[in-house]
Amino acid sequence: MPEEEAERRDEELIRQLEEELKRVKVSDLLVQTLYTVSSLGYSRLGAENRDLEQARLAIEAMRALVPVLEGSVPEEVVSDFNQVTANMQLAYAKAVSDSGGDGES
Repeated sequence: MPEEEAERRDEELIRQLEEELKRVKVSDLLVQTLYTVSSLGYSRLGAENRDLEQARLAIEAMRALVPVLEGSVPEEVVSDFNQVTANMQLAYAKAVSDSGGDGES
């Protein structure tokens, strides 16, 4: 009996997840992903967690994904992410300069 109850709970959870996925828009997921990538990228530019390769990867991901959102989200969202990308690029250049210009840290 407990095994049948666990299976029913699992089936219900799967059904709920499937219903939730039907409501999620790709554009919403991309916005959340870009927010997360930018946060991680900035954290990798800080002195405490500096990892310039990961920061560079975050910048490149932003540069690739932001244009995909054009026409799918409000223009100000795209503009804000473009500004974040530019700011990250400037912070990256400063971090590279501070580390001696080798781009690795």
